[in-house]
Amino acid sequence: MAEVIAMLEELKDITPVAAGSAAACFGAQEWTPRGKPRDGVETSWRKGGVRGWIQTFRTGAVRVSFAVWIRDVDESGYFDDLDAVYEEGGQVLADFLPEIEESPLAGHLIEAEVTEADRDEYIKLKKWTLDGRTLTAGVIQHDTDLPVMVMVVLEEPGAA
Repeated sequence: MAEVIAMLEELKDITPVAAGSAAACFGAQEWTPRGKPRDGVETSWRKGGVRGWIQTFRTGAVRVSFAVWIRDVDESGYFDDLDAVYEEGGQVLADFLPEIEESPLAGHLIEAEVTEADRDEYIKLKKWTLDGRTLTAGVIQHDTDLPVMVMVVLEEPGAA
């Protein structure tokens, strides 16, 4: 998961992060584009077993996300033991958190309060601020028939 740490270290120095600057970082770090451009900017990337995405919002906010672990549904279209999958994701997250907290980023991270909205979105998570941005690492499942993922998300706020 060194790929994610390297990207976060590079993105930390870009103010503000925009879709184009994030895409340039992905390219410079030799991530492979997945052919999903939006407004002329590649938004989906892959390196090793990690997937990365860039999302922009009308407010000007930019979200750079990394899926560091993905567990898809079983052949039935469901999870036979969803609690076991959540537990596995929690362990992957627990194993990955020290990589963030012991990286050169650590000196820039300030632990942030987990909100009720965060708890609604993530199964387990840890959240920091990084030079005015939000960095979240957590286990997430967007819908019951979608994969369970361990995500790392850097959010650049937009206009208030």
